[in-house]
Amino acid sequence: MSTRIAFLKGHGTENDFVIVPDPENAVDLPPAAVAALCDRRAGIGADGLLHVVRSAAHPEARAMAGEAEWFMDYRNGDGSVAEMCGNGVRVFARYLQHAGHVTAGDLAVATRGGVKTVHLAKDGDVTVRMGRAVLPEDGVTVTVGGRSWPARNVNMGNPHAVTFVDDLAHAGTLHEPPPFAPAAVYPDGVNVEFVVDRGPRHVAMRVHERGSGETRSCGTGACAVAVAAARRDDADPAVTGTPVTYTVDLPGGRLLITERPDGEIEMTGPAEIVAEGELDPEWFARATAARNAAVPAPAVRTA
Repeated sequence: MSTRIAFLKGHGTENDFVIVPDPENAVDLPPAAVAALCDRRAGIGADGLLHVVRSAAHPEARAMAGEAEWFMDYRNGDGSVAEMCGNGVRVFARYLQHAGHVTAGDLAVATRGGVKTVHLAKDGDVTVRMGRAVLPEDGVTVTVGGRSWPARNVNMGNPHAVTFVDDLAHAGTLHEPPPFAPAAVYPDGVNVEFVVDRGPRHVAMRVHERGSGETRSCGTGACAVAVAAARRDDADPAVTGTPVTYTVDLPGGRLLITERPDGEIEMTGPAEIVAEGELDPEWFARATAARNAAVPAPAVRTA
C-alpha cells in the first residue's frame, strides 16, 4: 500500500477509538488491518475503530443516505463488525464537527443499528437518541469465580446481559468473556455488565465487551443498565408515564441515561478528539499481513 491514510484518536468516557476518515469508502479495512491499528502495543491502540464514510458510498448504508449523510462503519478492536457503539456515535459526531462537516446542533448518523439522532451541545456534551430497548424474556445466569447471578437480557441494537452484584470486584478481571448459561440465548456472544447501586437512580458498572474485553466505558451498555435498573426499581416510564434518568458511573467517566414514556432512550456524555496524524504505509502493510498470517478472521457480529 503506497497511499498514506489519515487517522485521528478520540474517546468518550475513555472508551477510545481510532478514527479513519474515508468519505468515498476507498480505504480497505479488513479485520486484520483493524486489529493491527487497535493493538495497544504494536499499533495506535483502541477499543474499536470508527470508519467515517458517506452513507451513499457504502453498500450497507445507501438505503439510509436520504436520512443521514454520514455512516458510522464501526469495528470492534479484534476487527469484527458491530451494529452499534454508543460512545462511538458521540465521538463520531465530535469528529464530524472537528472536521467542519457539521456545527453544533442536531444531526443524523447512519449505523448498522439504524439512523441515530445526535445533538452537539455548545457546552461540549453530546446527546444521542439511542432508540428503544428490546427486552427478550429469556435471560441467563452469569458465573465468575464460583459466584452466579441472574442477568437481564437487554438488546440495544447489540445484546447485553445485565447483572446486579454487591461488589464490582466480583466481576473478576474481565479479560475473558464471563461464562453464561444457557449458551443458546446469545449464540454470537454478549456484552456483560456488572452493576452496583451508588444511590437513588445512581449506579456504577463494569463491562466486558464482545471483541474488546473489559473497556473503560460502553454507551449501549450504560443504556441497557439503566433500562434494567428501571424495571428492577418499578420505574418503567411506559407504566409510570414519567421519564426516568439514571446516572451511570463507569471506570472512564459518567453518563446520564434517560428513558422516556415512549421508550426512546437518550444518552448524554463527553466526546473528545485527542490526536491526528498519518499511518506509515509500510508499517500498515506489514502489520496487516502479519495479522492475516497469524490469526483467523473474527466472526462478523450483526446482532
